[in-house]
Amino acid sequence: MKITQIRIYKTPLPYVGGSYGWGAGNAIETAMASVVVIDTDAGLQGCGEFTPCGENYMVAHSEGVEALARLVAPLLIDEDPRQVARIEQIMDHAVQGHGYAKAPFDAACWDILGQACAQPVWMLMGGKLTDGAPMYRVAPQKATEETLAEMQRYRDQGYRQFQIKVGSDWAGDIDRIHQGVALLQPGEKAMADANQGWRVDNAIRVARATAELDYILEQPCRTYEECQQVRRVAQQPMKLDECVTGMGAAQRIVADRGAEICCLKISNLGGLSKARRVRDYLIENRMPVVAEDTWGGEIASAALAHFAASTPEDYLQNTTDLMNYNTRSTGIGGAVAQGGKLYAPDVPGLGVTPDFDSLGDPVAVYGEQS
Repeated sequence: MKITQIRIYKTPLPYVGGSYGWGAGNAIETAMASVVVIDTDAGLQGCGEFTPCGENYMVAHSEGVEALARLVAPLLIDEDPRQVARIEQIMDHAVQGHGYAKAPFDAACWDILGQACAQPVWMLMGGKLTDGAPMYRVAPQKATEETLAEMQRYRDQGYRQFQIKVGSDWAGDIDRIHQGVALLQPGEKAMADANQGWRVDNAIRVARATAELDYILEQPCRTYEECQQVRRVAQQPMKLDECVTGMGAAQRIVADRGAEICCLKISNLGGLSKARRVRDYLIENRMPVVAEDTWGGEIASAALAHFAASTPEDYLQNTTDLMNYNTRSTGIGGAVAQGGKLYAPDVPGLGVTPDFDSLGDPVAVYGEQS
């Protein structure tokens, strides 16, 4: 089997809630999705997606997939997409880093491999170890009354874990955390996610002012070292997110016991292939994980659902239904959110097909008819 054509699509994904606030004054209303579609001479087609949470989220950029494609797509034509490790190697040899841009190519090849083997991707990644991954839902930075109302709406839909967005105003965040945690019912969990937004001194102030509350403190500061300063003071369990960038970071966290939970964003880690290795290493060292991605529509959500399904239930903190954050789609079919849980498709591959009506015309084509 050989790759005959690679197409790149772009489409905006408006946030269903209007404006999504996070971190130190960041907000997005529309995310820009990049979709990779790979065709083969066997008639199989695979797809992958990368969508950043705004243009200033970490080092990712919505134009990164297009830029990477100019370098790697010509190298991938005529390669066998079922050889996912070789595809990964070709991309890594061609371009150092920029894993977020490589992630949709990687996912598209896993999609084709699953179809060729007549197996869902979760089976190829080790089997279904979680049948219905528990989801959390985000309550963005809004007035406290609006946040509490959103949490109640999500509870009515079956969600039992809530992420309270903080990180903009540390003094006001103390009140947001107090009121949000007070709303929890028995068996529910809350995470206060600063998205790197606080200075160390202010993060310490927040941790001390909320020391008696039962919640998870998520990525309070920008760097790993700063988070560890806060960790020495905080009473809450700590979840690291943006600074979990690869195997090196995972090894350091394990060696330091630098967190209780690690959030694994597939795109930040460079795709399903790399994310799987990081996940398995962390779980081998008894550290629970969150299965997540930076943002996305149906295609990114399908990959995420397979990743979550192949994660041991005892070590999967939660995941999320990214496709339901948008008013526009990238794919047809895929993951299903029901009763507060995310279910991966059982059909071969990722179980999602590109929504070409929504995607429109490709912005770049490589290979046949290019």
